[in-house]
Formats: sequence, structure tokens, C-alpha cells
Amino acid sequence: MGTPDFAVGVLNALIEHEYKVLSVVTAPDRPAGRGRSLQPSAVKNAALRHHLPVWQPESLKDPEFLKTLHELYPDVFVVVAFRMLPEVLWKIPKKGTFNLHASLLPQYRGAAPINWALINGETQTGVTTFFIDHQIDTGAIIDSIACPIESEDNASSLHDKLIVTGTQLVINTLEAIANNSAEPKPQTDSEQLRSAPKLTPENTRIHWDSPTEKIINLIRGLDTYPGAWTTLIRNGQAVKVKIYQAQSTGLNSELAPGHLSYDKKSLLVHTADQKLAIKIIQLPGKKKMPIESLLNGYSFEKDDKFV
Repeated sequence: MGTPDFAVGVLNALIEHEYKVLSVVTAPDRPAGRGRSLQPSAVKNAALRHHLPVWQPESLKDPEFLKTLHELYPDVFVVVAFRMLPEVLWKIPKKGTFNLHASLLPQYRGAAPINWALINGETQTGVTTFFIDHQIDTGAIIDSIACPIESEDNASSLHDKLIVTGTQLVINTLEAIANNSAEPKPQTDSEQLRSAPKLTPENTRIHWDSPTEKIINLIRGLDTYPGAWTTLIRNGQAVKVKIYQAQSTGLNSELAPGHLSYDKKSLLVHTADQKLAIKIIQLPGKKKMPIESLLNGYSFEKDDKFV
């Protein structure tokens, strides 16, 4: 059970390791693109390439859907980047239902663990498999693998690293379950737990009165989707701008946060402590582009600023 690219590697690995995949469950086709035509999920496309039966229920409690899964007599359900399952579903397999989560649980429970590990400046994350229970990401841990976060990592590169690590962990977990050697351990909570909530316009906005390092981490953590954003004030008008890459200049800030310094090749934004160099930017109605390309045909003005 899965939907995005992150889950495709696992499905492919199950086939390669000759596990008998009885069926694939994924999200219904959704409108996408300029024409808003219905588009299948990445997992559906992969399943069809392997000639596997695909289910796309709107409701996971649909009686016909549940009846079909019961009649498959599955040993286990493997869940990767899907949605919360009702108990009537996850209790079907005789050996249980487990989920692959892109963090070292119990840290970063929630919808966006890769993003929040970067936003919070972590130097390590990982992947965890756990048996699903009644709450989100709280079930007994089966196994985990740590993965370092390098200073140059962003959401794109970390996502790709964790696909590889996570795929191996799923295979390890299935082997342990098949051999009856899995020893699930309850998760332990503490006051130091960090969560990974859904990304929203509120928590993806850049606050220029923050330290440069914090702003860079936000941009790193959102480079794939949805992009860290700010408002450009220009001639009294406000436009939404997304920033996908930036780097520290090491130069002390001289103006109020959000004020700009620029020339024909660079755009610097003053933060709480430094001047931050913008590297990749996207203006409304434009594609994201290197700052040099934007400055070839766009002139910032004296009173322009980010807020």
C-alpha cells in the first residue's frame, strides 16, 4: 500500500526478491497538470508495469474492497507513504501490517519527516519499520537503519538516500517476519520528541528576522515541495516568491531583515545576522531559475524588500 515515488522502490524490490505480491493498493487517480486530467499515482504506474492487480478505494472501509483483501488470505501488508488505515483493514493479515517511516521513530512522527529533519538542522535521520496500531506512527518498532544528513543535503537528495535505505529495511523486516525472528519493541516517548506535521503556508514561510542558518535549513527542507516562500514588496504591491536554494555569505547584515542588496549577478537578503545569497528563485507565473538568469531580465529597485 503506497502512493508516491518513495514507495515505488519498495514495490520493485518485493518483485526482485520474489515475494508474492497479491495486490497493490494506492490512491485514486487525481486531477493534475494544466488540463487537470486524471493522473495515476507513481505506485499505480509501477504496479501496472509489473502486471499486478490494483485497488484504488475512496474509502478504506468499503465492504467490497475489504472482502477482496480477506479472500486473498495475505500474510502481511506492507505500507509505505500511504494514509492512516482503519483497524478493520490492518488486522486482516495473519502476520500483521507494518509501515516504513522515514525517520528514526519515535522522532518525527507525522506526514513530513524528511522535510522537518532538515528544517530543524538535524545531522542524522533514518528509516523505521513498525507494526501499525490505532494511532499514527506509534506502533511497536520492528527495525531501523540510521542515515547521516550531510551539510549539502536537501529534501531531494535525502529523499533519494532514504528510498535506498528504506527498501533494504523493508526486505530485512519481511525476512524477520517470515522467519519468526522479529522482536517488536514498544516506542518510548519523552519530552524531547519532535514532530513532522503536514506542510502548510504558515510553516513554510521565511521569516527574515531569523538567523541565516535557520532560514537556509527551511529552504533546504522544502526544496522539492512546496518551496519556502516569502512576499516581495515592489512599488507598493505584494507578490509571492519561492526560494529553492540559498547560501550564507558570511557577511554581516547591515540593513533591517528582508532588505535587499543586489547587482547584475547576485541578490542578497539581510537576515537577523548575515547577508543571505539567493541561488534559485521562482517568481509568480515563472519557472524556478538560477538567480543569474532572473537578473538578466529583471531589475530589483531600491525600495524592494522581502517580508
